[in-house]
Amino acid sequence: MAMSPALPRTSAPPRWQDYVQLLKPRVMSLVIFTAITGMVCADSSVNPILGAIAIFCIAVGAGASASFNMWFDADIDAKMRRTRARPVPSGKVQGSDALALGGVLSMFSVMLLGMTANWLAAGLLAFTIFFYAVVYTMWLKRSTPQNIVIGGLAGALPPVIGWAAATGTAPMNAWLLCAIIFMWTPPHFWALSLYTSEDYEKAGVPMMPVTAGAASTRKQILIYSLLFVPLCIVPVFTGLGGLTYLAVAGLGGLVFLVLAWRVFKSRAGEAAGERNDDGLYDVKGGSKDARNLFAFSILYLTLLFATLLAEHALGLPGVGVL
Repeated sequence: MAMSPALPRTSAPPRWQDYVQLLKPRVMSLVIFTAITGMVCADSSVNPILGAIAIFCIAVGAGASASFNMWFDADIDAKMRRTRARPVPSGKVQGSDALALGGVLSMFSVMLLGMTANWLAAGLLAFTIFFYAVVYTMWLKRSTPQNIVIGGLAGALPPVIGWAAATGTAPMNAWLLCAIIFMWTPPHFWALSLYTSEDYEKAGVPMMPVTAGAASTRKQILIYSLLFVPLCIVPVFTGLGGLTYLAVAGLGGLVFLVLAWRVFKSRAGEAAGERNDDGLYDVKGGSKDARNLFAFSILYLTLLFATLLAEHALGLPGVGVL
């Protein structure tokens, strides 16, 4: 990618906070949380120090992916309100520095995880970094409206890596955690894209509302929600989740479906200037249903994984009928 000459360059040296922002700390926090959940759900005795090192490596790997993404996407980030203040498009950090940081952190995290945990976990981490940086960022994001659907695999793999780091294996329940995040991603991000579509259109990113229209996107959100919510119940049948998880997944899933239905029946994404300012949650009336689903989707996924984490940490039995 040739860096756009329109990108600003500041004379002030980068601050350490600018390099932290390259790592997308909010995304990293979700990666850490889901990886810890996978590690704990493995129900394996893990040395606390080695376990902490493994989670650290997974977090650093996520930061490496983000740094690669910030380097490659600087040109389109500069055109979108949600991303124009990021370190590279704002000129606080040079793209070459972001690229170098991503490379160093990638090698460091994969090698350290392999030497302290096992090479299955390290291989999965390396694949995740490659998939997010190359397959999603460099290819899918700019070429297909299915970018979020396929690219969501990168964000869904941390619990599998955490499980593998603890046991050296990746069984069905580990991949079930991955599947839940994978199916959660489309309704979550498409709800956001309904009221940020003007940004994606300006940047030339073929997000679903831009290429297929708002009505089709709302329909896709409902379809994926109808597939996602029943999937969240499956851990109860495999022994991964217990009765508390069943209650959280069931009740929360009903709320999720109600919100998805309201998005489907709304006109979200059809009005210009859906947001009042740069805030993700400050939207105009027509897109409040999409905003509500976007916000609740974060809460729902957090509750699902927090409940699994608590059940396994406390030794509560799963149901398990399969």
